[in-house]
Amino acid sequence: MRPRWLHLPVICLLCFASATPHSRGQELDVYAQKRRQMVAEQLAGRDISDRRVLEVMGRVPRHLFVLPPYRDQAYDDYPLPIEEGQTISQPYIVALMTQSLGLEGGEKVLEIGTGSGYQAAVLAELKARVFSIDINPRLAEQAAQTLRGLGYRDIQVKSGDGFFGWPEESPFDGIIVTCASPRIPSPLVEQLREGGRLIIPLGDARLSQVLTLATKTGGKLKTREISGVRFVPMTGEAQKKKDG
Repeated sequence: MRPRWLHLPVICLLCFASATPHSRGQELDVYAQKRRQMVAEQLAGRDISDRRVLEVMGRVPRHLFVLPPYRDQAYDDYPLPIEEGQTISQPYIVALMTQSLGLEGGEKVLEIGTGSGYQAAVLAELKARVFSIDINPRLAEQAAQTLRGLGYRDIQVKSGDGFFGWPEESPFDGIIVTCASPRIPSPLVEQLREGGRLIIPLGDARLSQVLTLATKTGGKLKTREISGVRFVPMTGEAQKKKDG
């Protein structure tokens, strides 16, 4: 367990990327074809109906966010391993969580669990200002490098304990948590703007989890269960509170 004070300096990604980065135009046609098939069959063919989310999922090069041996599987309907023993969620879950936030553009979004940076890229393509935290310094640094290399801006990545959020940048219009927690951390509730949405997998990582959407109304959260899921557990302070 990493002490909560152990963190890296904020890594600001200030490279140009309001439009699709030029490097993407040079990717192999096979990946573009696989993305189109993924959107049609795994997303639009199920319950992903937000046109903007579908367009973004068809644009972000997911194969560049996975380990090279798994790139041919990047657009298949299952999670894949990334560095440090972590995983990247299946495309459908990324799209479902993104759609649940109901972004329209210009929102300030906090992500807990940067991983490889793919979810942050999806949010940034929806014109959100993204603040992403990962408790693993190496993952945070690698994700920042990947995002910077692809030319994304309006994303800041740091290493730290996501349980405490990013108070100096709050309030947030949306919060997305990509690791399972027995309960919604109270600092995240405090940092969510009135009317904002928070999406999180709730439950024990060893048992069933429920993807839950919470909307802040009158200072309190109104929750709605969306789907059964399976995520890695939130560590750090969340784990200490659970064990205690």
